[in-house]
Amino acid sequence: MLTIGQVAELTGVSSYTLRYYEKIGLLPPPKRNSGGIREYSDLDIRFVHFLNSLKKTGMSLEDITEFVKDGCIVEKMSEGQDVHPSIEKRIEILTKHLERMEAQRKELEQIISLAQEKLSVYHEILASNTEDSK
Repeated sequence: MLTIGQVAELTGVSSYTLRYYEKIGLLPPPKRNSGGIREYSDLDIRFVHFLNSLKKTGMSLEDITEFVKDGCIVEKMSEGQDVHPSIEKRIEILTKHLERMEAQRKELEQIISLAQEKLSVYHEILASNTEDSK
């Protein structure tokens, strides 16, 4: 079992953010020891990594919350529960998010192309000025 500080160090998610995620219901409250200190399991740490990876893609906290609200699909399947509604909802969220990321990638590719063109022009100007001064 790890403390909130150790989890923050391992995952790169600050203690403040972990408490905030717990407060808004994104992260289930961890177990606490007899002194009231939060104790995180390996499963909790994996879940924090997963949340962090979704956040790093630019997914909103609202979408992440909706995405994980039904819990672990694998657990539900092993318990014999119907996971189709949860999977369909997750597909919808991921599809919309992927479309947004694709649009952002296209925009970023255009910006990169423009920056490369500018660099090329600047290198040509420098090369031209160097040859003129000889």
